[in-house]
Amino acid sequence: MTVAPIFDRMALIGIGLIGSSLAQVARQRGLVKEIAISTRSAATLQRAEELGLGDSYALDAAEAVEGADLVILCVPVGANEAVAKWIAPALKKGAILTDAGSTKESVVEQVSPHVPDGVHFIPGHPIAGTEHSGPDAGFPTLFDQRWCILTPPENTDPDALAKLKAFWEGCGSDVDMMEPKHHDLVLAIVSHLPHLIAYNIVGTADDLATVTKSQVIKYSASGFRDFTRLAASDPTMWRDVCLNNKEAILEMLSRFSEDLSAMQRAIRWGDGEMLFDLFTRTRGIRRSIIEAGQETDAPDFGRHVAGGPVSSND
Repeated sequence: MTVAPIFDRMALIGIGLIGSSLAQVARQRGLVKEIAISTRSAATLQRAEELGLGDSYALDAAEAVEGADLVILCVPVGANEAVAKWIAPALKKGAILTDAGSTKESVVEQVSPHVPDGVHFIPGHPIAGTEHSGPDAGFPTLFDQRWCILTPPENTDPDALAKLKAFWEGCGSDVDMMEPKHHDLVLAIVSHLPHLIAYNIVGTADDLATVTKSQVIKYSASGFRDFTRLAASDPTMWRDVCLNNKEAILEMLSRFSEDLSAMQRAIRWGDGEMLFDLFTRTRGIRRSIIEAGQETDAPDFGRHVAGGPVSSND
């Protein structure tokens, strides 16, 4: 699908999975005329240039955003404040500044104070990803039929919001709006907690003195393999998610711990009815996700059928 360009110049600050995918889809579908790329790593920037992801490349983020009418922060959420301070003097009046981070309250708190007058700051979160990272990890269909959540502040310019929404829709996303606090609570249960559980389970298996790594690998069933996929996600990103959505994650961990204790009691006392009811109810959640078009019921989650990377979270 090719459309008329929505923006003249897009600046991507960070060129990992999300940034490289945005560069590819924006180019392929004609969403922007020009793409400027910046990242702090010279080696990563060179690789992005080798892949032809942009039209210009700069280690200086402020240089990259000059003249851009769309600036997207594609960095770990813990880096947003430093980047915002860096680029603020170079942002042009009328530009839209957004991000792709998995937490929103922290982004609002860290970035908003540095946004110049006349720049439209509209935080965003494309709920799409894989366990892979870096400029080579991106692909142009990453956002197809995936949600992108925008959390516009009060008094956001409606034209700027409409343009950003149209951009994400051009990338293939369905767009929804949320309050930042509500977003963080929802993502804590649907994304952040599952990843933390995966990290913990894989870490526990690795720590068990009676289970060698070779046995874990040799006898891995599909359930454990799926946990290792989540646990292979970018450690910098997930460290920052935990530190920047601490309140919501701790709330969900507390609820999870209570439910886990209830399951432990049911197993200890042989309460098969409780276990059967729980397992029946959770099967319904799986069916609902398939019916909502957010997953496939094909064997192996459609991974081999689709032949492409699998959405992991975030």
